Amino acid sequence: MFLVRNSSMRSLLSASLGLMLALGPMAAEACTRLVYLGPDDNIITARSMDWKSDVATNLYVLPRGIERSGEAGPNSIKWTAKYGSVVATGYDVSTTDGVNEAGLSANLLWLVESEYPSFGKDSKPGLTIAAWAQYVLDNFATVDEAVRVLEKEPFTIVTDNVPGENRLTTLHLSMSDATGDSAIVEYVKGKQVIHHDRKYQVMTNSPIFEQQLALNAYWKQIGGTVMLPGTNRASDRFARASFYVNAIPKDEDPHRALASVFSVIRNVSVPYGLNTPEEPNISSTRWRTVFDHKRKLYFFESALTPNTFWVDLKAIDFSRETGKVKRLDLGENQDHTYSGDATKDFKEAKPFIFLGLH
Repeated sequence: MFLVRNSSMRSLLSASLGLMLALGPMAAEACTRLVYLGPDDNIITARSMDWKSDVATNLYVLPRGIERSGEAGPNSIKWTAKYGSVVATGYDVSTTDGVNEAGLSANLLWLVESEYPSFGKDSKPGLTIAAWAQYVLDNFATVDEAVRVLEKEPFTIVTDNVPGENRLTTLHLSMSDATGDSAIVEYVKGKQVIHHDRKYQVMTNSPIFEQQLALNAYWKQIGGTVMLPGTNRASDRFARASFYVNAIPKDEDPHRALASVFSVIRNVSVPYGLNTPEEPNISSTRWRTVFDHKRKLYFFESALTPNTFWVDLKAIDFSRETGKVKRLDLGENQDHTYSGDATKDFKEAKPFIFLGLH
């Protein structure tokens, strides 16, 4: 495992240009995550979910005290949820995005270069990749707390095919908290790599995060007011998000700050229905989430509905004794319309079952 903290950018301009040329027309499922660092502890995390087909997302309320398994067979990690959470699922078999009552956010994005360690009976306990983000949300209040545990590598990530597809799920994890701290966790050539620093505000897809930073250093030298890359490729979205999330006003009004953050995540979204024949894996934005860490409001916006709605974590009973698992049915392609505060629209439901070795 490698841990990167506060490392200075050492990439030269020529190396950055060379990397851009070497990447060529690399295709990747397109998602973007960014963190706004505002005044008066006004921290906001936003992400887009871009996928070529319906990712079958619904929202769930998950209270404290749920007993969990890594769903990797007999050699699975076990834990009990310390914190309640609100999560967005993928295919109702994974947590692909979510926040917990302590103000921690976790986001999974595609990274085709991911290579996970081998897993067997003599490995460290297994954790299905479908529950990777949930493990973080269940167990930690801050990014620093999560990193201190993850760097000890208490589990082995176990991946499987994307539901309905003949390809392995290859993801990386971002975390952010109410202090504005951030961490990016990747598996590169079978080794865990953690980038931990408040300045790591943006994550997209390919290439690996270290190379994304090198590419972004090139665009910083040009300056965002002079020129920004405009395609839907991951490296271009990384550059735009990095510029705009720091160029927008640091407004003390939380409503205006929220509006600014929404404008940035929309700017790096992919138009619905867009098909790029030469890069077939660049996909339409299906939905966006925005989390106001201070007010603990989790916003959801589908590409197919006219309204943005939110879930108020402060109004949810997450207690072990009386808290209930609840579900908000978003419909096929997330086309059900909700408006304003949708916290009371959740219905009691059974917990979803994480994809794993059952």
